[in-house]
Amino acid sequence: MNPARKLAIVSQLTLAAEELARAGIRERHPNATGREIELRLGALRLDRDTMIRVFGWDPEKQRY
Repeated sequence: MNPARKLAIVSQLTLAAEELARAGIRERHPNATGREIELRLGALRLDRDTMIRVFGWDPEKQRY
């Protein structure tokens, strides 16, 4: 398999994983806005200090 094909597969898998994570967030937080869903998704990847500094959103206070 050539590098371009490998990259395409990894990209598709990453997008699928993000969609699964969003679905889980929506299930746990049915009233969440689109922005809140994206913030919660970001909190899965970024540490608390970064979330607070960059987005002004504290995952611990939002019970995530």
